[in-house]
Amino acid sequence: MQVQRFLTLFLVLVCWAGSVPAADMKPLLEASPALMKLLTIEEVRPGEMRESLSLSAQVDLDQHRVARIGASVTGRITEINAMLGQSVKKGDRLALLNSTELSQAQSDYLKATSQVNLRRITVKRAERLLESGVIAEAELQERQGVLVEAEVDLRAASDRLRVMGMSEADLKRLDKQRSIHSFSPVTSSIDGVVIERNVAIGQVVQPADSLYTVADLSQLWLVAEIPEQQAHWVHQGDQVLAEVPALPGESVSGKLIYVSDLVDPDTRTVTVRMALANPQRLFKPQMLATLKISKPGAQSLLIPSQAVVRENDKDHVFVQNADNRFELRPVKLGREEAQKRELLDGLRPGEKIVVNGAFHLNNERLRSTLE
Repeated sequence: MQVQRFLTLFLVLVCWAGSVPAADMKPLLEASPALMKLLTIEEVRPGEMRESLSLSAQVDLDQHRVARIGASVTGRITEINAMLGQSVKKGDRLALLNSTELSQAQSDYLKATSQVNLRRITVKRAERLLESGVIAEAELQERQGVLVEAEVDLRAASDRLRVMGMSEADLKRLDKQRSIHSFSPVTSSIDGVVIERNVAIGQVVQPADSLYTVADLSQLWLVAEIPEQQAHWVHQGDQVLAEVPALPGESVSGKLIYVSDLVDPDTRTVTVRMALANPQRLFKPQMLATLKISKPGAQSLLIPSQAVVRENDKDHVFVQNADNRFELRPVKLGREEAQKRELLDGLRPGEKIVVNGAFHLNNERLRSTLE
């Protein structure tokens, strides 16, 4: 009978012990004074978890600050004045060419000016003869009409020279000296750096040929492609943080200056751009980069990432129950942003947790367990 009672009591105790969830068994760990000096403890507080999206990007030229420069007239290159990598100013001569086309145009201009001068003299003479009654008014009008035609030809000849690159000062010099100058300079249209040269001595070039490319490298673009499924998430003006692996420690913040309205049919992506100031020329076109686009998010409880302890493939934190007593408590965490983890469950606002030194505290817990 006594044996039977003992067995019954034993079974009841076993069943009761088995019904207690393991999660409710929270043994406390007591930290020594030396260990307490290694710990940093803070209260759990709400904060803003910013929404973010990281994109692969590339440093590119600011196409608004790039000039592709060619000759204004057909000719043969006789001088090269600018090399790759050379800094140039607006108006600097990059090359010089000799053009028979320019010579012919100047000859036509000089002939047109001579004709205008001659017709003006003829008209003045006709006006005097008309006053003397020697000729009729119809003859004066005829000579005036010939002058108008000559002036039209002169304007056409001067416009042609301007198209060929001659300035007003050049035209005045031509009028004064009455000598043909067949050499035409190829000049830079912006301040910048020569990044491309496609010309050599003796080469015959056409106005459609691109001889030089000059770029202002003090301002660049960071260009990224965002999948079309996420394109609705970004807008012009969004805050961006850029990092370039080739320049460790160099991060740049800015805003999106452009979000394309079109989807690339080949890649199914949308192009976005950020302006990149480059006064010291540290950033080089074609460098790889990472764009991190951030937006304000909702308020939620946040804990530092270093406070998290992984145990049995789950996230835990050490919660302070007393001055030197700690409980390893499982928590449910969400996204990570700027070394902060979003807390979904497991803690209440105001509870104190170990944010620095959790590694040491966990080692002490494991050591005491082995003992």
